[in-house]
Amino acid sequence: MSQRLNYAQLSPELFKGLMALSNEVKNGAIEQSILDLVDIRASQINGCTFCLDMHSKEARIHGERELRLYHIAAWRESTLFSPRERAALAWTEVLTKLPETGVSDEIYERVRGQLSEKEISDLTFQVMAINMWNRASVAAKAVPGSADKAFGLDKAGLA
Repeated sequence: MSQRLNYAQLSPELFKGLMALSNEVKNGAIEQSILDLVDIRASQINGCTFCLDMHSKEARIHGERELRLYHIAAWRESTLFSPRERAALAWTEVLTKLPETGVSDEIYERVRGQLSEKEISDLTFQVMAINMWNRASVAAKAVPGSADKAFGLDKAGLA
């Protein structure tokens, strides 16, 4: 399998801008463990195998438990996620799928019960960023695992 196009090479300034956004979000109000869950859940929804592969490995490197990784797709039924994590996953899903009627007040209030407005704002930027990466990687047919060495993901022990 080979990559369809190399967007990093073809649009280097845009790639750098998206990298800058992604790096800046990591300095925000949301803890890394939740950012990892968000990246994985959005990548599952969007069918982005490259990003799913990458962010699962990152999560393991960051100390995420393997069983929780298996449960992310079924987070509503799982007992392994905190109310704060559930709120972040709910926000991720609604912004990734964007219902025709928009984000309901009910969902916003549920999320607002666990996250501050600043945290919701920062989380929104994270969801936007991962959705952009997913779309670029799906369009490019990015090959899962092809960037492992460059990003140090080979340390995850998930080959």
